[in-house]
Formats: sequence, structure tokens, C-alpha cells
Amino acid sequence: MDFARLWSRLNPLTSPFALLDILIVAVFFYWIFGIIRGTRAVQLLRGMGVVLMAAFVVGTVANDRLSTLSWLLNNIINPALIVGVPILFQPELRRALESLGRSSNLITRPFGGANRSELLETITVICRATAQLSQQGVGALIVIERTTQLQEYADRGVILDSRISAPLLLNIFYPNSPLHDMAVIVRGSRILAANVVMPLSEDVIGPRRYGTRHRAAKGISEQTDAISVVVSEETGAISLVNDGRMASYLNESRLRTMLAGLLRVPLEDEKKS
Repeated sequence: MDFARLWSRLNPLTSPFALLDILIVAVFFYWIFGIIRGTRAVQLLRGMGVVLMAAFVVGTVANDRLSTLSWLLNNIINPALIVGVPILFQPELRRALESLGRSSNLITRPFGGANRSELLETITVICRATAQLSQQGVGALIVIERTTQLQEYADRGVILDSRISAPLLLNIFYPNSPLHDMAVIVRGSRILAANVVMPLSEDVIGPRRYGTRHRAAKGISEQTDAISVVVSEETGAISLVNDGRMASYLNESRLRTMLAGLLRVPLEDEKKS
């Protein structure tokens, strides 16, 4: 009887709105989990889940016997969690709102209006430069701007606004260069700024402990939609960070393929040009 009642509510021939309601909620939670996946918000959600489950058990099973604990959960801890959610999940909420803003701006040209040939040149130069830096054991951090403007970070460094080239990147990150420290911001086919300080990621949970350069690469990718390319000074390993997720030990060919996919540039254009 219960199954028949459930089927009558979910039958699309009777009313499609119930299934539409379930689909919208499922897509919403899938989007939320995609944003927080790989971040410290997962551990925060687990902790909140434990507290809420304890409050539910105490409130339903032992409400009469554990009156003091029940009062504490219902009047202090639960309201504190509700008030603390915007504070605890501030980075994730910011990323979610920025993601909505980017998806609602589909008609604009991404990546600062750069065309495919310019982006293909940028990819080629970055891959060539990082491969040479990796062979020489020189650390580097290259941040590629996409739809989220990085001008506020560029203003903290040294504005260059010069056309990107492999020799220029090599000179910037050469150890004795005054601009070798910190990051380089690339906008389209131009190097916007060098010696830029990036926000450090607070996600340090995991089997591997990242250095300052890798934490900066993760930090800017967590707060914006920028792509970070990192060359480790200790191992020479090349890594790519996007949306807080890092792929390490890349070669020049693999890095080119990943950058082309993220920047939506067909590599076939390189053969045609």
C-alpha cells in the first residue's frame, strides 16, 4: 500500500513536478559536493554531522533522562552551528557564488578576450619554459588568469604587461633575478605581473606536506578559477592545480594536453597554424 502511494506521487504521467523536485535537489547537492570535494570543508561537514546526529539521538531517545545535555545541544550548540556555518564555510561559499557568476556570463569571451591562437601560443610557451625550469631544478609558479580577474593580486607585485615568451619566463625565475620569488600572472598572451604574493591554501590535510609555492598555487585556485602551474625547486616536478586539485609529476606533453583542455583550445589548431 505504501509503495502504491509512493508510485502515485512519483508517477510522471500523474504529475512531473515531484520528479522534477527530486532532480533539482539532486543536482544542487551534486554541485555543492563538487565544490567542497578535496577541501577541508569535508572534515567540517563530518564534524557537524556527528554533532547533529548526537543532538538528534539525545533529543529523541534520551530527552527525559539526559535533560542537561539535551538543553545544551538544543539551546547552545545547534544555534552556534547555524550561526557559524557562513564563517566556517566562507571560502567554499565564495567559490560557489563565483561559480554561479561565471556560469551566468557565458556570452562573454573568456580569458580576457584572447583568441585561440594566442592561448595556444601561451600554452606552448608555458610548457616549454616549465620543462626547461624543471631540468635546471629552478622553482616557479605561473598563474593563468581565466574569467575571474586577478588585478587585485597583480597590483601587489611588479606590473610588466609584456608579451609572454619562454626566455622572459626563464629570466624571471632565474634564482638571482629580483623577480624570481613569488608568482607570475599570465593574462591571455601577456605576462601581467611578476613577484606576486598569492593566498596560501589552508588545506594541509593529507599524506603529502606542500611547500609555500604549492600552497600558494592551491590557494589562488581555491579562491578563483585561475590555473596554476608549479615547478618544484626540490624535485623539479611539474604540477598543475585547478579548483584546488593538484596533478603532479607531469611531463611537457601531458601538461600541454591538460592546459588545452582547461582553456578549451583544440590542439589541432597547432597543426593547422
